[in-house]
Amino acid sequence: MKYRYQHATILVFAKAPVAGKVKTRLVPPLKPEQAATLHQKLLSRTLKMATKKSIAPVILYCSPDENHPFFQQCKQTYSIQTAQQVGKDLGARMHHALDAALKHNRYAILIGTDCPSMNTEYLEEAIQRLRSGSDVVIGPANDGGYVLIGMKKIHAELFSDIAWGENTVFGSSMERIMQAGLQLSLLESLQDIDRPEDLHFIKEMR
Repeated sequence: MKYRYQHATILVFAKAPVAGKVKTRLVPPLKPEQAATLHQKLLSRTLKMATKKSIAPVILYCSPDENHPFFQQCKQTYSIQTAQQVGKDLGARMHHALDAALKHNRYAILIGTDCPSMNTEYLEEAIQRLRSGSDVVIGPANDGGYVLIGMKKIHAELFSDIAWGENTVFGSSMERIMQAGLQLSLLESLQDIDRPEDLHFIKEMR
């Protein structure tokens, strides 16, 4: 397949849609089964968006492994590869995936599946920023985290000793980037779906 950016790759991180294991901060008001269904819909929407315009190859990084039937279904439905997340925490897993991607590509961007307002133009802008000279590109989340991180060389200091899942992730990452003297490019801040008060943003999936 011909991609617009042959030397870039898009990494999508996702957990298997198992009730009681995903979107637990949305329970209640949702039931565990409803939260798992929502996670599944968000994942499908993200993969459809990421592959729609053949921007760059997409790899779905699966947790705990690639064997869940829904992951296999996604692999058949979309033009993607799958891989297993490796590492003791989210930072280690992100570091592993980006490091592996950058061994074979000039640019790599990593996203989750919780941001229904993210679109292909957002992904393309991230790659363009890296091509234009930025060391790191970040798409901030309104809750203090981030919805996208991209780089052209691995920077291990951005993935260790970070309180993942807290509203300090973005601030801590900014501090590390400044300390390392890296050239940072910030994208538009977007809303992700993590907490009950975020559920009204689901309408953006339509």
